[in-house]
Amino acid sequence: MKKTILISSLFLSGFSLFAQPAFIKDSLDTYVKREMERWQVPGLAIAVVKDGKIVVCKGYGVKENGKTDPVNEYTLFQIASNSKAFTGTAIAMLNQEKRLSLDNKVTSYLPYFKLYEPTSTELCTVRDLLCHRIGLYTFQGDFLNWGSTLSRREIVEHMQLTKPIHPFRYKYGYCNAAFITAGEIIKAVTDTSWDDFIHYRFFEPLEMKHTNSSYLTMLNDKNACKPHTLVKEKIVTLPLANIDNMGASAAINSCARDMANWLLFQLDSGRFNGKRLIPFSVLAETRKSQMISNDVSSRTFKTKHFSNYGLGWQSYDYEARRIWEHSGGANGFVTKTEFIPEENLGILVYTNTDANGLYDALVKQVIESYFGMPYRNLSEKYFIPTHAGNMAEQKDLDSLENLAKATIKTPVDLKKYAGIYQNELYGKIEIKAEKNKLNVYFSHHPQNIGSMEYLGNNKFLCTYSDPVCGVQMIPFEIANDEVVSVKVKVADFIDYQSYVFKRLK
Repeated sequence: MKKTILISSLFLSGFSLFAQPAFIKDSLDTYVKREMERWQVPGLAIAVVKDGKIVVCKGYGVKENGKTDPVNEYTLFQIASNSKAFTGTAIAMLNQEKRLSLDNKVTSYLPYFKLYEPTSTELCTVRDLLCHRIGLYTFQGDFLNWGSTLSRREIVEHMQLTKPIHPFRYKYGYCNAAFITAGEIIKAVTDTSWDDFIHYRFFEPLEMKHTNSSYLTMLNDKNACKPHTLVKEKIVTLPLANIDNMGASAAINSCARDMANWLLFQLDSGRFNGKRLIPFSVLAETRKSQMISNDVSSRTFKTKHFSNYGLGWQSYDYEARRIWEHSGGANGFVTKTEFIPEENLGILVYTNTDANGLYDALVKQVIESYFGMPYRNLSEKYFIPTHAGNMAEQKDLDSLENLAKATIKTPVDLKKYAGIYQNELYGKIEIKAEKNKLNVYFSHHPQNIGSMEYLGNNKFLCTYSDPVCGVQMIPFEIANDEVVSVKVKVADFIDYQSYVFKRLK
C-alpha cells in the first residue's frame, strides 16, 4: 500500500514537470547559459508558472561580473517599470472600494497638480495618468526625473513645466511622472505612502518576503545583483542607482520567487493559496485596453495584430492568444513579466545588465514552446540586428572620438563657455573650463559629470561619468562671439528629448 501511495504521489507531483514542453524539460539550461554568453549577461533569473504551479524558478550566472556569488531564485533585481502593474492594481482596488474614482479629476485629490496647458490640467483624470495619454512623448522629462535629487512631489510639481509634444489624449506617450503622480494620489486618499500600501496589500499577503521599494535595502542586501552595462562591447559594473523618487513608476526591487507569486495571483483571478485577496473585477479593470500603444508590424512575430496599454499592463495578441506584459529598465537592469490567462501560463526573466535583448527573447522563447511552435532561436534573431546596430554606432562614435583628439581651435576662448545655464524644466547646470576641457555639472544629478571635447562647428563630444547616459554630441549656440546657449542630450534609454539651456552668466 505504501508503495502504491508513493508511486501515485510521484506521478501527481511530477505531472506538471512531465507535461512541460521539451524546451523546458531538456533544453532550458543549455539555452540560457549559451545565450547569456552571447549577450554578455552576468546574471539572470527566470520563473515559469503553469496551471497554478511554479514549474521553473531559478537563477543563472553571477550577481556581479568577475565574482563567483551565484544568482538564485531569491536574488534581488531592480524590476523598474514592472512596478507599474502594482500601482495600477492598487488604484483599481481603491476604485472598487469607492475610496477614489478612476474617472475623477486628478486635481480633486492633488490640488497642486498641474500640466503645461490649463485645459489638460482641468481634464486630466486618474485613468489618464495610468494609460500614458497626457500628451507627453515617451520618457519626456526623465532627463530631470530619473535618479535625481527631486522628491516625488517635486517631480509631480515639475510636470507643469514639461511642454507636451502631442495633444492631450491624442497619442500614447510613456510617462513615468504620471505613475509617480498616481502614487501620490494613493498617499492622499489612504494617508499611507505608496510604499507601505503595496507592502501591506500585496507583498505581505502574496508572501513576497524579499521584495521592497527601498534603494538602501537593495544596496545593503547581500543577495542583490550589481547592475551592469556595455561600454565599447565590454561589460562594466555600475553603482546602484537610487530611484526611490521614481516611486510608483519604478521603485520595486524583487526576485524571481516572489514575483512568481504575483503571477500565480494574476492567473488565479485575484486568489493566492486558495484565498481571495481582491475581486477579479479589479484585475479586469487593469487589463482593459485604454490606448493603442505601439506599431505592431513585426517580421519576427507575424501573428501579432495589436498592442494596447491598460492600467499598468501592456497587452498584445500572439497566435490567437491574448498576452499581458510589462518590461522594466533601470541603470544596469532590464526585466520582463508576461502572463497568458488562456494558457494559465506566466513567465518572467530578470537580468542584471541593461544592454541585452535576451530578457525579452527568452520570455517569447518559452511562450512559443508552450504554444507548440517549431523551435527557432529568438535570442539569435534579436541579437543579430542589435549587434549590427551597436557596431555601427560604435564606428560612428570612434570617428567622433578620433576627431575630438585632433587639435581644433574653438571659435571663442574656452573660458567663454564657462558659466551658469538654465532650462525651464531642468533648472541649472554649470559648465567649467578645467584642464583644457569643459565639464558640465548638473544641479539635480551631482553624481553625473559630463566631460566635453571640441569637435568643430560649435559642437562638443560629451562623455558622461555615468555610462548609462552615454556619449553625446552637444552643440552650443554662439552669437557675436558670445556663448548664448547649449543643447544637452543623454542616452535615449533615459530620455529621447534634447533640452536647451540658456546662459545666465
